[in-house]
Amino acid sequence: MSTTHTPRMALAIPLGLMAGLGPLCIDLYLPALPQLATDLAVPTASAQLSLTAGLLGLGFGQLLFGPLSDKYGRCKPLLISLCILLLASIACSFAQTLPQLLTARLFQGLGGAGGAVLSRAVARDRFSGHELTRFFAMLLLVNGLAPILAPIIGGFLTAYMSWRGIFLVLAGITVVLLYLAKTRIEESLVVEKRSQGSLFSAWKLLIDVIRHRPFMGFCLTQGFMMSGMFAYIGASPFVLQETYGLSPQNFSLCFALNGFGLILASQISSRLCPKFGEYTILRCGLIIAFIASSCLLISGLLHASLPVFLVALFFSIASNAIISTTASSLAMQSQGHRAGSASAVIGVTMFTLGSIAIPITGIGGSSALAMGATIFGCFMMAIIMFIFVAKKPEIVQKRH
Repeated sequence: MSTTHTPRMALAIPLGLMAGLGPLCIDLYLPALPQLATDLAVPTASAQLSLTAGLLGLGFGQLLFGPLSDKYGRCKPLLISLCILLLASIACSFAQTLPQLLTARLFQGLGGAGGAVLSRAVARDRFSGHELTRFFAMLLLVNGLAPILAPIIGGFLTAYMSWRGIFLVLAGITVVLLYLAKTRIEESLVVEKRSQGSLFSAWKLLIDVIRHRPFMGFCLTQGFMMSGMFAYIGASPFVLQETYGLSPQNFSLCFALNGFGLILASQISSRLCPKFGEYTILRCGLIIAFIASSCLLISGLLHASLPVFLVALFFSIASNAIISTTASSLAMQSQGHRAGSASAVIGVTMFTLGSIAIPITGIGGSSALAMGATIFGCFMMAIIMFIFVAKKPEIVQKRH
């Protein structure tokens, strides 16, 4: 392992791209989701299962790669996960039936999980406290380009190729990421700090992490917030294109605008944290999430015009960045020697809850009301977790 300290931005760029694998696997083919449903002759809810399968793979794959990275280091598991992603992306493009596609998507998510879990683990290896919060915000700045660019690129690609071609494009992107992982990301976990004993003992760390109440409180707060985000990801192609009549290209622009909101909110929150503390900023983010999701639910009930609906949606999605940045930092700060396992628990919680939320929006056909109600319900669960499970950690209490 190199002992040199990579400059923060030089480290954030490749790690942000690796962390962006999750959004990339989900967002790139979103504009083609209605086309996929037609091509495979399946209803909306069935087509959305391809999102669910990918999220399940992204979640449970982190339970695999997180403990592995605590025992064997960060780099080798990352390379293995990218190889799985490459093969699964090719398999997605050749799927002829929905079961074949769902199987390939499950492994695609599994492969993409490595980048998500290991980017957080490497960050925790190198940073702590407010520095960790700022680095998470920087990761989100780079990572935020994925939800902005992926649907725009996907909408553009949809005009020239089918959804199968989009998965081949994703395979090509994975080849580039393999090169970056091999040449730009240094090992950050020294041998002396790695998990000792058998591989089974590495997975036992997960139990210790789950038993840590402050960690799980912040983990569940973020998890339910992100499940609302995934409900938006799964339902928005149908709501905005079929209900409001947007073209795939215009849908991509709306999706990109919300991605810009994520980046803006993350940067603002990271700059406020040194002054007010992560706990206070997290609480303010939850208040914004409650107000915005309430407006979104009301706009769905009243069949509001597109501009009104989009404004409520913008602030609902932007609030996720405030909460994800601060809740992740507060959760990870207490798990320095178990960063890989802790990151895995955050990931599996987030993606499992998201995989449940997506099909709910498609029951009876996706609608603005169904999407708004699901997002509101997820955000309310996040607030409940914050109030009754999370507690102000000692590391925060000592600062204030």
